[in-house]
Amino acid sequence: MNPQEIAEIANELVAAYDGASMLAPITAARPAFDVADAYAVLAEIEKRRCRDGWQPAGRKIGFTNRTIWPRYGVYQPMWARIWTHTVHHATEGRASLPIARFVQPRLEPEVVFKLRRPIPLTDDARVVLCCVEWIAAGFEIVQSHFADWKFKAPDCTAAFGLHGALIVGTPLPVTDANRDFIAAKLPTFVATLAKENVVIEHGIGANVLDSPALALVYLARALAGQPQAPALAANEIVTTGTLTDAWPIARGETWTSDYGALGLDGLELRID
Repeated sequence: MNPQEIAEIANELVAAYDGASMLAPITAARPAFDVADAYAVLAEIEKRRCRDGWQPAGRKIGFTNRTIWPRYGVYQPMWARIWTHTVHHATEGRASLPIARFVQPRLEPEVVFKLRRPIPLTDDARVVLCCVEWIAAGFEIVQSHFADWKFKAPDCTAAFGLHGALIVGTPLPVTDANRDFIAAKLPTFVATLAKENVVIEHGIGANVLDSPALALVYLARALAGQPQAPALAANEIVTTGTLTDAWPIARGETWTSDYGALGLDGLELRID
């Protein structure tokens, strides 16, 4: 795509985000718009946001849960920036979040990592965890500016990776004493998502690219193939994708999560 086309699409998406409004999928008017184009648009948006004073906090990885790919018509993961003002840290596992600024918001239970150093290109989760300072439960609030959550991979990639907000739970430091345990449990633990104390869905860690730790490796590899994107670095917070489906949320609801054998403290989120 030429710079003018990239700028035009970025204008449309920024206006939709800032105005909490809807728009038609980009691919509807531009059938040739592909994922590479989407990342070019996303890079343009990020450049503008940084110029406006937004501060990057890390990344989100989306559509790592292969069990939901057919539901959304998306068959590959994607990533986007998260920002200091979109990341919220729960207090003693509890938080509240106003959602009026989001469009068709949904909630996803995820595993969040804070990096100690860059992630190596390895499939050994123990080696990956040597580069992680802590892990935590997370709720990502995702949103869709496209009606009824109908889009293609390039659409949702360019649209900020659907990121709205991230709520981070109590961190569990990764140490020599627990690293092997965490590596073994990440693929096998069962997360429970509940609303008003009624279980909504269970999700296993392996849903997320066989392990949330390996989702970090996916992202490192993806970034290595995108020269315009900076590599992962120390102190970044990375949320690795939903363990369940993404569930619609509404004001007045309270959602909770439990991470079972993984040993993380779950979250309680009040939707305001």
